Formats: sequence, C-alpha cells, structure tokens
Amino acid sequence: MAGCGGPPAPEAADPAAAGAVTETNCGLPVTVPGPPERIYALYQPAIETVHALGLSDRLVGTAYLDAQVLEPYAEAQAGVPYVPDLPTREALLAATPDFVMSGYNNAFATSGTEGISTRADLAGLGVQSWISAPLCPSADGLSDEAIDPDQVSMETVHEDLRGLGRVFGVEERAEELVADLQARATAVEERVAGRPRPSVAILLNDDDGSYRVASGIDFGTRVLEMAGAENAFADLRERRHVAVSKEELIARDPDVILTSTCCDATTTVADGEADVQKVRDDPALSGSTAVREGKVFPFLFADRAAGIRGPHAAERVADLVHPE
Repeated sequence: MAGCGGPPAPEAADPAAAGAVTETNCGLPVTVPGPPERIYALYQPAIETVHALGLSDRLVGTAYLDAQVLEPYAEAQAGVPYVPDLPTREALLAATPDFVMSGYNNAFATSGTEGISTRADLAGLGVQSWISAPLCPSADGLSDEAIDPDQVSMETVHEDLRGLGRVFGVEERAEELVADLQARATAVEERVAGRPRPSVAILLNDDDGSYRVASGIDFGTRVLEMAGAENAFADLRERRHVAVSKEELIARDPDVILTSTCCDATTTVADGEADVQKVRDDPALSGSTAVREGKVFPFLFADRAAGIRGPHAAERVADLVHPE
C-alpha cells in the first residue's frame, strides 16, 4: 500500500501472540492480537451491533444505513463518521481500520457491483473482518446464493454476539445483550402462542411496478415466526429476494402484506406509507385479501435485518397481525 500512496496497513495478527484471540466467522479464522480499536461498520446490522456492544468510540467509519438507527444509539451514531454508500476499497483503507464488520455478505462478494474486497484480501493487509453470521456464505467472495438456511436464526445472532464479545474483549456486555434479546423474543412468542398464524408477504416495490418478496432464507421469515405469523413465500429459497409475478402474489393471497421500506439514514416507518399506497393503488391486487381488508402495513427493510433488531421487529409485527 505504501507504494501506492495509501496508509500503512496494520500488521497481521500472530495467532501465538500473548492475548491473541481466534474466532471462526463464516468458516474463516479471525485472529486479533488484542481487542480491535479501529472498527469500520458496513450496513445497519453491523453498525447497530457495534453500538449495542458499547464500542461506539472505536468506530472510524460507518456506511449505508437503511433507516434511522434504533433510538438508544442515535446520539452515538451522530458522533461517528458516516457515508451513505459503501466506500471504495481505497476509501475504506484510508480510514486505517483494523477490523471491518458487515451486516450483509455482498460487501465481500466478487459478484455484483457492491463488493469492496474479499475477506482474504483484507486479511492479507492485516485487517480482520466479520459478516453477520446468519447470512454467512459457504465461501469467501460468495453472496446470498450460498447462505445456509439453517443458520438464519436468532440463535446464530446470539452466537455471533458472543464471538464478537470475545474478539473485542466485551464478553460480559455481549452476554447481557444476548439475555435481553432472548427475554424480548420469549415475551413476544408467549404473547402470540396458540393464536392463528396469518400468512404474510414482505413485499419490495420495484420502480417498474413489479414486485419481489422476502424468501424463506431471508431473516424476515424468522421475524414473522417470532411474531406468530408465517411467510407466504417461505418455500422460495434460492435468494433472499425473489421476483414474483402479480399472478403469483394473487394466487398465494397472503392475509397481510408488509412493505420493505428503505434506504436512507433518515428513513422511518412513516415513510412506508408511500409504499403502502402503491400496493393499494395497484388494480391487479385490488381483490386480494390484504388490500380488501386493509391489512397492508408499512415495515422497514432494516427490521428484516439479521441482527439485534430481531425481537424489536417481532414486537412490531405482532402488534400488526395480532392487534387484539
């Protein structure tokens, strides 16, 4: 890097060094000589996880929020560097991070246009990395097509937090966070236990008027299950977002439709009303159960994220589908 005019890269960690910690994330060893001090967090799940672990003061950069951060972290987020799009590889390294966290796997994918770098490339520069484990691909450089559906769960989120707690030297805080998430999830599940489980479609409105849905491997499916509902498209599993025809949407006729409103650091649930109106105004869907019964609701893309928002999102969905 020095020959290219960039900042010097931190030295790679020696696994045998005193105090070194090695964890496995997405099948790759992550070894740090001590708790990382310069974190760059990509996407909402990673950014909010860093704040939740009490590590806000270690952030040297954050990028690509899909919505406003959760209220407890708003003040901390306002005090750290932020860019609305994913940084280039050069911009990322210019912040001299020693650890890069991503809430989604595409940041390290070689396919598509959003990949910044592979994790192996960063490791070669002495920069360790981490992907939110429910979205782990089967190999470095791959994306959603390589997710293991069995890992898309809150249990994986909990283990992810424990691993990060060991990496960053905040194990006690990680356990407290896991306990809080478990308690909130249990409270929601107990509240909806024994009630009928409505079918729900989480719908992405594309600019050309077509639709995509959150599939069975999307974390939104787990949110629906916690909230006492079922994903009407749970059998689709090839990618997290799957294009569906209006005919297919009508044929499945979900009881409830949730939007997937996105993508700005200022986005709130209220911004989803425009997406709701698009669905209501679509003549092809006018006879669908959700439209006819007024059960099209605004919902945030960020609330489908595989991370600490899970119970928070389930509470909101439970309020919508089980209002009584």
